[in-house]
Amino acid sequence: MRIVNIHEAKTHLSRLIERAAKGEPFVIARAGKPIVKVIPIDAPTAPQRTGFMTGEMRVPDDFDAIGRDDIERLFGSGA
Repeated sequence: MRIVNIHEAKTHLSRLIERAAKGEPFVIARAGKPIVKVIPIDAPTAPQRTGFMTGEMRVPDDFDAIGRDDIERLFGSGA
């Protein structure tokens, strides 16, 4: 992704906006530090990855009891 400094962005704003509208986003930096990202309004957002590991892991039935004895020994049962 192209990085431009503020002076360059001000000088070439129209050209940069045209390119961003065509799908070439850019970053404006101040003193070399990125401060804003310019993208088209209708740019796709990052894809959702919900469920990408479905079936790859299994949570044990006693998950909430794992380490219970150690925890009670360290902190007391509270009862």
